[in-house]
Amino acid sequence: MMEQVGYRDGAVELAGLHTRPEGPVRAAVAIYPTFMNSTAVVEAKAAELVEAGYAVLIGDFYGPETPADGDAAFAAMSRLRSDPAAMRQRLRATLDLLRKLEPDLPHLAIGFCLGGMAVLEMARDGQDLAAVVSFHGLLETALPADKPIMPRILVCHGDADALVPRSQVTAFWEEMDAVKADWHFHSYAGVEHGFTAPQRPNGEVNPAYDASADRQSWAAMHSLFDEVLGG
Repeated sequence: MMEQVGYRDGAVELAGLHTRPEGPVRAAVAIYPTFMNSTAVVEAKAAELVEAGYAVLIGDFYGPETPADGDAAFAAMSRLRSDPAAMRQRLRATLDLLRKLEPDLPHLAIGFCLGGMAVLEMARDGQDLAAVVSFHGLLETALPADKPIMPRILVCHGDADALVPRSQVTAFWEEMDAVKADWHFHSYAGVEHGFTAPQRPNGEVNPAYDASADRQSWAAMHSLFDEVLGG
């Protein structure tokens, strides 16, 4: 069962969701959710990781500003992204909490949508993580990588994602190559943004959901984790 854990980014009060397996724990995973913040779909993914032996922490993008609908979420996301340095500080707060809660484990990070962008920002930021995985994440950045990237990177991307044109894909590849990052990029033909979510936050069917891409990307994540963790 997930436990709410309070933490802070300066004056902003945040609330993460933390849980761990009853048995042996392989590693700890920071989960950065979608622009809607944590949803039932994200929490189901977290539960799958716990079943596979991982401790998890779902981060909080907004604190008391957590949006109630898509319009409010878009506005909150826009405010967060308007100051890239402050956004990175907000993202680092989640990793700081994970390290406090799970100090003796390897640390990993995954993210969906805005969260996919978040894990790539943490890689660019030089964070000491074993691996990061972005699911239908935004690839553009105001602060391109200018120093070595420590984690292994896996990007799982829908090739028909209207939010990420191919020009951004190739720019991302070039950015990663410039700092000699260790990256994999999986692109799924005809697949749109949000392909891992069977339902929208309001419970409606998500037309962008793609069961094959969802399965393949999740399996690719586990394969990478097995490789970096040595088992």
